[in-house]
This record gives sequence, structure tokens and C-alpha cells, in this order.
Amino acid sequence: MKKIVVLTGAGISAESGLKTFRDAGGLWEGHDIMEVASPIGWKKNKELVLDFYNKRRKQLQKVKPNDAHKKLVTLEKYFDVQIITQNVDDLHERAGSTNVVHLHGELLKVRSTINPNLIYSWKKDLNIGDVCEENNQLRPHIVWFGEEVPLLNKAIEIVKTADVLIIIGTSMQVYPASSLIYYTKTSIPIYFINPIESYQKTENLNIIEITKKATLGVPKVVNQLIE
Repeated sequence: MKKIVVLTGAGISAESGLKTFRDAGGLWEGHDIMEVASPIGWKKNKELVLDFYNKRRKQLQKVKPNDAHKKLVTLEKYFDVQIITQNVDDLHERAGSTNVVHLHGELLKVRSTINPNLIYSWKKDLNIGDVCEENNQLRPHIVWFGEEVPLLNKAIEIVKTADVLIIIGTSMQVYPASSLIYYTKTSIPIYFINPIESYQKTENLNIIEITKKATLGVPKVVNQLIE
């Protein structure tokens, strides 16, 4: 069975109503990203960081998967599909996708500040004093700026197996996710779905640019692959 790997970024979730920090000149919901998405910000003001993610968590539970999320599920009827997402929401899973790797963590999970292997599902507010089973403060299960990306090597191995790569709603300019495209097998088709032409084409990559937003571009590519 042909292997299709899908890389998704903020653009696919933006159409469901989730804002991204890149839409506001480096601000995320009015906050400098280093205040709310870095170890330095966490150390400086834990309550601000927790409040920020509590609001994001509430917002996430009010939005729904859009047509792009749903159309990707259709691919699983015909191909071996693996999604690698930079997004921390669960919209792929709610749409019905069964194989999803979250490079940057998950908003509906929290983890111990001391033992990164202690991870818990979490839909309510997270507050100072909420602790893991080892009695250490819990933090959002998010990969912040300046932290290692634990699942990067897993994502690299997945991309190496792709017969087709689909990139949706990301400029592919943020490292290390931007490096994944270079691990593909030679000459495989790479569909790049983004409303703005932003990818610098190279001779070594077979880029097929679809200059549309996700809800329009994804159905077009999925239907083409199925046919």
C-alpha cells in the first residue's frame, strides 16, 4: 500500500478559528511568544503561562475540525497515511485521523516539570499546586522555544518512508520542522498547499504548489490522489 505522509501547520487549524502567533507579527493573542512559550517565560511568571494555556485550552474545546481535517481522513481508506503536525490541537484526531504525531506537544495534555515521562490528559484549567504523582508541579505538554523536539527523530523516520508528501498550512520556515522535507526519497511528489507561494523551490525536490487555503487545496489533492 502506498505511504502518504502529511505535514500540517497552523494554517489548517486557523480555518477552524484558532489564532496563531505568526498572524500577529510575533504576538500570540497579544503576548510576546517568549513570555508564554519559553522556559525563560515559565521561570519568570508561571501564573501568566498557565493562564495563557488555560484560555487556549478552553478555546480549542469550542472549535471543530474543518473540511481540510475531514478530507484527510478519506485518504485512510485508500493509503497508509501518517500525519505529522506542528499544531498542538486535537482537530486531526477529532476529525477521525488515526495516525498523528504532534511535534510540538498537545494542548490537552500536561506533564511533570521534573519527569518528562509523566504525561496526563487534561481538559480543565491547570493551576499552581497541580502536581504529578511524584508531587512535582505540572506544566503544559508543549515544546517551547529553546527546548528539544522529542519526536523529531520519529518524524524523520516516517518522512523517509513516504511515497507522497503533502504539506498543508505551513511556510516550512521554522526549524526543525522545516528540515523534514529533505529526508524524502528522491523525486517523490511533494504537494505544497498554502495560500501564499512561500516555498523556495530547489532542483532536488519535486514540489507541486497548490496556492489555496487548506479547505480548498486539500480536497483537490486528495481527490487527485484517489482518482
